[in-house]
Amino acid sequence: MTTWTQRLAGLGVELPPAPTPVANYAPAVRSGNLVYTSGQLPFVAGVLQVHGKVAPGAEGVVKPEQATAAARQCTLNALAAIHGLVGLDSIVRVVKVTGFVASAPGFTGQPGVLNGASDLLGEVFGEAGVHARSAVGVAELPMGAPVEVEVIVEVADR
Repeated sequence: MTTWTQRLAGLGVELPPAPTPVANYAPAVRSGNLVYTSGQLPFVAGVLQVHGKVAPGAEGVVKPEQATAAARQCTLNALAAIHGLVGLDSIVRVVKVTGFVASAPGFTGQPGVLNGASDLLGEVFGEAGVHARSAVGVAELPMGAPVEVEVIVEVADR
């Protein structure tokens, strides 16, 4: 049987190092057989890769395609937080994804942006990656990020 770590490698995807909190919280916590991640931003090597609100075609904002890629990066960071806490291969299934999109007025494409997270989880976990999801438009996110993602997974017994 292929492990999730092997599946990631087969996809050519490398987990980043577990995220370092930017305030007083833990990147992930376990309660029973569930692991909850804190909201993850699209950091790569400690640098926020894109800033601003999401809107199609507007100047000075983040395009939906960029935000979708950012949601994917947020999800990689969430997986890294889970891996740092319990190991990626202990995941039984993805339970829930919540995504927040810093949206310019009139932007209603939040579900499409969050497909960056959901598609990655499907690629890695297959049927075990099918999850419940919320995609929420917000006025602002920390540090000017365009998207933030939280993930809840079920893990194997200890």
